[in-house]
Amino acid sequence: MAIHGCDYMGIYDLLSPEEKMVQESVSDFVDNEVLPIIEKHYQAGTFPMHLAEKMAELGVFGITLPQEYGCAGANNVCYGLAMQELERGDSAVRSFASVQSSLVMYPIYTYGSEEIRRKWLPKLASVQAIGCFGLTEPDFGSNPSGMITNAVKIDGGYLLNGAKMWITNGTLADVAVVWAKFEGKVRGFLVEKGMKGFTAPEMKGKHSLRASVTSELVFQDVEIPEENVLNVEGLRGPLSCLTQARYGISWGAIGAALACYESSLNYAKSRIQFDKPIASFQLVQEKLVYMLNEITKAQLLCYHLGRLKDAGTMRTQQVSMAKRNNVDIAIQIARIARDLHGANGILDEYPIMRHANNLESVRTYEGTHDIHTLILGADITGIQAFS
Repeated sequence: MAIHGCDYMGIYDLLSPEEKMVQESVSDFVDNEVLPIIEKHYQAGTFPMHLAEKMAELGVFGITLPQEYGCAGANNVCYGLAMQELERGDSAVRSFASVQSSLVMYPIYTYGSEEIRRKWLPKLASVQAIGCFGLTEPDFGSNPSGMITNAVKIDGGYLLNGAKMWITNGTLADVAVVWAKFEGKVRGFLVEKGMKGFTAPEMKGKHSLRASVTSELVFQDVEIPEENVLNVEGLRGPLSCLTQARYGISWGAIGAALACYESSLNYAKSRIQFDKPIASFQLVQEKLVYMLNEITKAQLLCYHLGRLKDAGTMRTQQVSMAKRNNVDIAIQIARIARDLHGANGILDEYPIMRHANNLESVRTYEGTHDIHTLILGADITGIQAFS
């Protein structure tokens, strides 16, 4: 926060020494390792795999999980600050960490046996293994209860059939946390790379999240051993994972907004028009004030949400508010930044269009803007308007 010169309400001073250290170390990593190379990877449509091991060295994977599994054992504010800094670099980098931590390591720790924990968590924390999360299907996104992917019991385990879509890290993954119906109830299965009948082709042709690997998952009579089944039934399993990921996304969106604001402020001070910097014009100042104002509100929202999460009093609807608000304002800030930069705003010399395009995906994944609106509407009125 303060390290970016964008901490108008002094939130940085409220952080613990450990929280400050996490933010500063991840921020330095982004400045030195991510920003110099990310535009090249975005243009090429490739994920910078060499960054994964460096992120593991920083301890960002499963950062809140116990040290006995090779994790950092840090609090949720630390996790949020790390996600903010990673997305200041690029949404693809933060998405990689979010999936590994919230959607793979979290369910393995929360619903897996001790044997499964010890098998996978140290590998995932050190990125010796990469994970992915399979919930969304080609025809079922916001309505996961309609999923078609299914499992049937066989001797020694289960037989899995179906397909998943829009899966971050899918092609790279050594293990996939896959949600499927078994006897009418949603269950979680760990599908390992190399299992017969399991393929994960990469999806191409994206205009957004181009530096992220997005895949399909296809299961054709995949045999899943009994020990690879998670101990949870119903949608509360995958939805609890989404709550963890949405929390991180709420912080991450601030990072994208910060990148656009900082670029805009520097540009406005240096861009000369009519013999003076455009920062001297009232309309430009209004744009900069709007950006700072909304970023500050988002920071305060996430800071308080993190404290609630660490206290164990956070509600899923509060996460919906933060995700909905922060992604929305980040998109608005990216669009204003594009306007403020003029024609230069479309060049890869500046991060504006990259963040703007990425945020269009962030707006719809992990619950669309409208779905979070309905979650909040049901909570405040007591009336569900989903159907």
